[in-house]
Amino acid sequence: MTKTEALQDLKKELHVSHSQIFTYLNCSLKYRFMYVEARPQERVSIALPFGSSIHASLERYYRSIKEKGIREPLGVLLNYFEHHIKLELDQTQIPIVFKKETPDRDAVIDMGIAMLETFHEGVDLTGFEILEIERPLSARLYTEEGQATDLKLIGVLDLVLKDETGHIIAVDNKTAAKPYAQATVDDDNQLTCYAYLLAANRYVFPTAEVQCRLDVLRKLKTPKLEHYHTVRTADQRRRFAKLATAVLNAIEARTFLPQPSWMCSDCPYQDACRSW
Repeated sequence: MTKTEALQDLKKELHVSHSQIFTYLNCSLKYRFMYVEARPQERVSIALPFGSSIHASLERYYRSIKEKGIREPLGVLLNYFEHHIKLELDQTQIPIVFKKETPDRDAVIDMGIAMLETFHEGVDLTGFEILEIERPLSARLYTEEGQATDLKLIGVLDLVLKDETGHIIAVDNKTAAKPYAQATVDDDNQLTCYAYLLAANRYVFPTAEVQCRLDVLRKLKTPKLEHYHTVRTADQRRRFAKLATAVLNAIEARTFLPQPSWMCSDCPYQDACRSW
């Protein structure tokens, strides 16, 4: 079963994902447009196809190591990225919004190539075993009283590693222009989602801390690969379950309001929001 087929199978049950939770918390009106009304997007930021192509390239690199025991040659990785991003841009019928640092297709490709060159040179798996790559998982959500709900949390984990001491590390791959503050990493709900899914699926003992890591490829003239470490406790995972349930309750109550923020510039529903 492919990753897409496995994820579609998980979606057959009543569920919520980190993407849905993130979207609702940042702008519940955007959630309504995207998930309730399923409106066609008016525009799409170049960051989305770019991030998708970088992720696909990293998946290919890690999968080559896990399945064939070899590092994917840099040239092969760069060709794969270029093919992937061109396909993404050619197939979409939605207007693409380019950015200052990547004003056109050529600049996007150049940026991706530079970032992947940095990744290929800097990635170090010494002392780590790759357990999972782009792994779809689901887990039952529970109430504060410990009662099982009808809802499941679903997600796809970018990378799961095991170190020499046997510790499991959930890794989330990101691209970003600015560095992350440690407080932001410590509060990142996506990592908490990963930790919840790993604990619920017995990758770690249910009450154990889960080690997490953000691997960030920085969008700079000279790109950087940065690692940010954090942990998620059982209490944090329970709080996340409470948050997920609260979001679902708000959705069922049809509470959808605009939330202006810096994220509005990349919103695919700006016109719909203005006419709301």
